[in-house]
Amino acid sequence: MGMREAVADRIVTLCYERNISFNALARSAAVPPSTLKNILSGASANPGIVTIKMLCDGLDISIVEFFSTPEFDALEQEIK
Repeated sequence: MGMREAVADRIVTLCYERNISFNALARSAAVPPSTLKNILSGASANPGIVTIKMLCDGLDISIVEFFSTPEFDALEQEIK
């Protein structure tokens, strides 16, 4: 799994855990729904950190919480 897929999977998981739709997340994060759709579908090759931070704000979590998962830990090992 690459970074793009890990980011998309994390967003899906967080929305599922919070029982919110992707459109509701886009609204609360002030991110265009098309941008979120592109991240989730893989059309956005490299979602920017500003966008991820906005999504984190919409989810009421920190960036550290967003990236604190075994999937991202495994990616960190692959990059080294």
